[in-house]
Amino acid sequence: MAEAALLLVTTKIGIAVAAESLHYTRSVAKLSENMTLIRNDLELIRAFLKEIGKKASTDGVTETWIGQVRRLAYDMEDIVDQFMYVVGKHHQKGSWWISVKKILKKPQYLFTLGEIATALKRINQALTRLKQNKDWTEPIAGVGDVSATNYDSQQQLYLPGHDYSISDDEVVGFDKNREILMESLNLQECLPLKIIALWGMGGIGKSTLVSNVFRNEGSNFECHAWVSVSQSYKLDDIWRRMLKEIYSKDKKELDAEKMTCAELQDELKEILQIKRYLIILDDVWTAEDFRKIKEVLVETKMGSRIIITTRFDEVASEADDAYKIKVEPLEEKDAWLLFCRKAFPRIENHICPLALQKCGKSIVKKCGGLPLALVAIGSILSLKAKNVTEWSLFLGQLKWELHNNRNLSRVEKILNLSYKYLPDYLKSCFLYCAMFPEDHLIHRKRLIRLWVAEGFIEQKGTCSLEDIAEGYLTELVQRSMLHVVELDSRRLSVLQCKNDTQPNIGQCRLRTFIAFSSSKASSSLFPSESKYLAVLELSGLPIEIIPNSVGELFNLRYLGLDDTSVKILPKSVVKLHNLETLSLKHTDCLYLPRGAEKLKRLRHILIYQRMYNFAPTFRNYESMELFDGLWSLKELQTLDSVRASDIFIAKLGNLSQLRTLCISEVRSIQCAQLCNSLSKMHQLSLLEIRAINEDEVLQLETLTLSDRLRKLNFTGRFSEGTLKSPFFSINGDALHRVVLVWSQLSEDPLQHLSELSNLTEIVLEMAYTGQELNFRQDWFPNVKIVTLRDLPHVNQIFIQEGALVRLEELVIRNLAELREIHGLGHLKSLKETRFYDMHPAFVRNLKGERPEHIPISYYRTKQ
Repeated sequence: MAEAALLLVTTKIGIAVAAESLHYTRSVAKLSENMTLIRNDLELIRAFLKEIGKKASTDGVTETWIGQVRRLAYDMEDIVDQFMYVVGKHHQKGSWWISVKKILKKPQYLFTLGEIATALKRINQALTRLKQNKDWTEPIAGVGDVSATNYDSQQQLYLPGHDYSISDDEVVGFDKNREILMESLNLQECLPLKIIALWGMGGIGKSTLVSNVFRNEGSNFECHAWVSVSQSYKLDDIWRRMLKEIYSKDKKELDAEKMTCAELQDELKEILQIKRYLIILDDVWTAEDFRKIKEVLVETKMGSRIIITTRFDEVASEADDAYKIKVEPLEEKDAWLLFCRKAFPRIENHICPLALQKCGKSIVKKCGGLPLALVAIGSILSLKAKNVTEWSLFLGQLKWELHNNRNLSRVEKILNLSYKYLPDYLKSCFLYCAMFPEDHLIHRKRLIRLWVAEGFIEQKGTCSLEDIAEGYLTELVQRSMLHVVELDSRRLSVLQCKNDTQPNIGQCRLRTFIAFSSSKASSSLFPSESKYLAVLELSGLPIEIIPNSVGELFNLRYLGLDDTSVKILPKSVVKLHNLETLSLKHTDCLYLPRGAEKLKRLRHILIYQRMYNFAPTFRNYESMELFDGLWSLKELQTLDSVRASDIFIAKLGNLSQLRTLCISEVRSIQCAQLCNSLSKMHQLSLLEIRAINEDEVLQLETLTLSDRLRKLNFTGRFSEGTLKSPFFSINGDALHRVVLVWSQLSEDPLQHLSELSNLTEIVLEMAYTGQELNFRQDWFPNVKIVTLRDLPHVNQIFIQEGALVRLEELVIRNLAELREIHGLGHLKSLKETRFYDMHPAFVRNLKGERPEHIPISYYRTKQ
């Protein structure tokens, strides 16, 4: 945690001292120099902490010192924010020199340069003491270093041969992956060397699965070896262990310890050249590591196989897609079965007593489907008394048990490896996810905006911060990460706050406030004293009034008020000059106070209200009312959603950084100018255009957009030639999602949409007045989701063989005349279907003639 805090503050110092305004006065320049010196010292301390992090354990003295480092980093972060506040204030006032002279004489603002200078002196003094005290930690911190040599022996605790005593009949939930793996090994006709990769997070059961297959199939190969690869491995050690295993199977003796790397390489190549071999490389961390090790694994054309297990998608990609197996957490049923087998080994059929089932299932849920955790915890509980008191006590202190119980600490170690070896720039982003409650779905874009607001994302080249954050998110996914590290106390999350409990929000130095649910009155929830607050997320709370004191949150970058009862924002909101994200989705607040154009750093505005109706209606959506100067917010990337006006449409092209634009109440007469303005917006990836009413025709034939556009939503009547326009033929391959609502086309739109070869989702709602929809052979090869709603005249749907070959989800609602879907059985990839408000005859036909492989998740007849 201290390391992540240091990375954040050193990054912020770099941004602060790089500001162009620092060259204007001697006082400011001196502060800048002091902060640079402090940053240099903090970077050295961070490097020292990284070395400590490589140790197997740390003592109490070191932990105390690390805690002091973290607190100093927090203090320095506050000072940097004060400094940037002062710099920003004087830029807004015009004359820098006049403003500086004013604040040197009289404190007119929250902070003065004198106060900042005094605080920097205190930081320097504390830093000097920390550097002196560091010597106390060095002799102790050196103990317990995990060397590359003994890493493998430690790993034996987790490897299949010593695999927590998981026997073959206890391996559950892996049937499909085991079958794929066995088929990959036994393809006799496939003689070329094949690489098979299993990937997933630590503890997911990759090694267990391979071990299970290895025990059954290893004898089919002339020689085989199982080698664990550490993060700090030595190539000659890997080859030496490999050679020893191969020779031990042949009962030959070899003094491999004295062989050089070149000799090991030659010996392995010579042996493997004439044999059908199976080599398992367990826990490979980088693709480069694998390529180096693979140099000795020669192609014999004898059906040899290499199996690698890894936590990383990048490493797994060394295998062909057909041999790349993603290992997912166990499903609830299988997780419970595995747990019971370990917790009740001597009970017939391993059945959990009824009295323990509630507590037992809570424990299983905490394990998140990880076989490693299920087996370890189940084994410990098998030794405890089988009563609710004992099990409830264990559940209550499960976190402590993981850290302190010798039989469970290895679970924590395996999971923590993934965090320990994260690049620095990902650690804060990863830890941030731990703030969210279990099973809480975090919207991707919301998380990215939060990361940016927190200052976790550093500018790189010309890429936007959001693009960089998107890359970070992708990398965390590819690393199969799970939040296993405790949360920084400066990042507060309020969970299930009841009337008799009030969160401690009087912390004046609080940085983040995210409330997930509460029945508390709005006034008591608002953290008005936290002047350093960067993120204030109150979505979903019973809040009606935002106090005027919000304007004093000088550091606020993210304000989330979705799904609240807020109807109006106070005028002081326009004082939030650092605000980057303002979100008021699904509220009655649809306009901003006068002066909102002063919020020059705004990057994301999300203000709209959607009304849900059972019957199809055009007016189910209200957008933000336009304010003067909106077009001057040059950093704006998201504008969702705004009402159209002649002046705004004419100046829309000024917002050249927009990635998401949703504009409503568009009139036919405005369409030509709208198309012209949109042609200047080269960053758009999502565009939504809504007509002012169902009779207004959207004349968009001249629409031209960049090839970055991925999602396109149109609500309103189309002129018949729109789908034939050059836009769809030129830009169509870039589109992934198309939504047509109230288009009222008389011609089947699927013929034209089928030319968009990369579509993954199609939504048609009140879009077609004809009677037939045809999905012809080879159409929509990449579409995974099709939604058809409120098409009152459609009575026939035809799906030819070879159409929609990757379709996974089919949703149909209120197609009152539809009786049957012809060719439904051709959809071999379908995983979910939902039918709402359908004719009873359709449901009867569906039940009577549905192919077995077609799943029906839900259906409802029309009342």
